Amino acid sequence: MEVTFCDKHGKTTDIDFSDVSYMHFNGPQVQEVHRKLDLPFMTGEAKRISAQDIDILYGSMVMKESQTAHFNALAEPEHIEMHFTLAGTGCLKNHCSGIQYHFSPNKQNIHYTPQFIGSSHYEKGAIHKFFEVRLTKNFFLSLAQDSSPVLMDFADKVANDIPVEISAENLPISLAMHQCIQEIMHTRMPVGLRRLFLQSKCIELLTLQTQTHELANDKGDRTGKTKHDKERIYFARDYLIEHAACPPSLTELSRLAGLNEFKLKKGFKEVFNISVFGYLSDFRLNEAKTSLLAGMSIKEVAGHLGYSSVQHFTRAFKEKFGVTPGRV
Repeated sequence: MEVTFCDKHGKTTDIDFSDVSYMHFNGPQVQEVHRKLDLPFMTGEAKRISAQDIDILYGSMVMKESQTAHFNALAEPEHIEMHFTLAGTGCLKNHCSGIQYHFSPNKQNIHYTPQFIGSSHYEKGAIHKFFEVRLTKNFFLSLAQDSSPVLMDFADKVANDIPVEISAENLPISLAMHQCIQEIMHTRMPVGLRRLFLQSKCIELLTLQTQTHELANDKGDRTGKTKHDKERIYFARDYLIEHAACPPSLTELSRLAGLNEFKLKKGFKEVFNISVFGYLSDFRLNEAKTSLLAGMSIKEVAGHLGYSSVQHFTRAFKEKFGVTPGRV
């Protein structure tokens, strides 16, 4: 992908991201590319992992100065993109179709964009983190056959080259999706099994995304919550994840979410099928397992995730996984 950054004075900087954004690798083995950027107006990095019919791209950037980015992806092969915004907000406009894509923290969607020339503006100090899975068109269509109504409807538009999102509204990234993303980014799977592992995890992510959009499309709301209440419950969940190392009390969280404690506790349980702090505990322990697999020490992990002591962390970890942290 060709990207041109332009500041408020009209000064431009061209960057060729083809080595980390083109989906040109379709061999049986796994190929990885890691690239870092340190420019006067931005620092960032991106990693691309390619396997048969699948491209995984993730990274981050921090803006030192405000910039408008112009993207040209006409040379890229057609693909379906499973997009996860981990941090940052923004709006990307496709000048070919006129469609605007809005992004916000901890939200996900699935896109099909046959032709793309677009632009987006980034403010000074903005931090963006993203994770994407790109599937070749034929591979996606084979997966979508005889699947859920929402996915088959999406696939029908893809087959007819119609730009489409699986949902008009971006939905929250679930805990299961976060876990799957972390497992992909930090896998230690042997080389011989890595392609199968990545394929299975990407299909698992697609399944999880489809389920959330299928449920959102179901007009029968089993929780009986108003749209406002559900938005505030999701806000509370997102806030917990962002502040997992130093979480607020239930009283503070309910005040921040704009709900009383009873409504927050009851609504959270109905939406996520787990208590507020049960969710937080599961999230922290799964993050801990991922960090341990990535090579962090037990003491570092316990401190990073806000446990009062290594002993407390070890006890909680063994309760959940059945083994001590040192056995991971």
